[in-house]
Amino acid sequence: MSKGIKILIVEDDENLRFLVVHRLQAEGYEVIENSDGATAVSTITNEKPDIVLLDWMLPGKEGAEVCEEVRKAGYEGLVIMMTAKAQDVDKIDAYNFGASDYVTKPFNMDVLVAMLDSKSKFLLNSDRSEIHRFGNMEHHPNIHTLYREGKKIELTILENRILLYFLRNPNKVINRDELMLVVWGYNSDVNTRTLDMHIVRLRKKIELNPDNPQLLQTVRGVGYRFNAG
Repeated sequence: MSKGIKILIVEDDENLRFLVVHRLQAEGYEVIENSDGATAVSTITNEKPDIVLLDWMLPGKEGAEVCEEVRKAGYEGLVIMMTAKAQDVDKIDAYNFGASDYVTKPFNMDVLVAMLDSKSKFLLNSDRSEIHRFGNMEHHPNIHTLYREGKKIELTILENRILLYFLRNPNKVINRDELMLVVWGYNSDVNTRTLDMHIVRLRKKIELNPDNPQLLQTVRGVGYRFNAG
């Protein structure tokens, strides 16, 4: 059964591309494929896929350049970068070229499908672009942008993920383990101190007074909740 979601996979490794295409078609996605960056730019412009799975390392034109180019041309779909190294995630300056999210290779196909299913649910329920408003701010997770009174605030990929999870689960107490699973995934050996550090950084960007947070509040001994008011 068709999900009504079109995905473009841009990957130069033929075997991996074949596997992903077949699995996603079996899951009911409409799938198109490219093997290089230059072709991808014209495909995105002409086909306007809902989601682009974009390899970080591509012949000719790298993933970052592809993403930046189509964003400048006004593409607002989801762009998920596929990167070979988990530690590169913080180096991926996603804010500057507009990646929505990332997945690290080698990835488990079930995890990839779960991630895409979760994102598709929101694409189908909203008019293809998810926007959250809170306080005097607007979060546009697809284009990886947070605005405060019209002014852009820079978020890292991980901050974007954390904030989006809170905005999708307003006023709910979320424990640290759940949050770490959502943000870093199943095979992660990240510790709670790393999570807390990202929360501190995020508060500096969204709170009027980060030392006395009104939005992103700590629930002692459990985790956090986002006070949506």
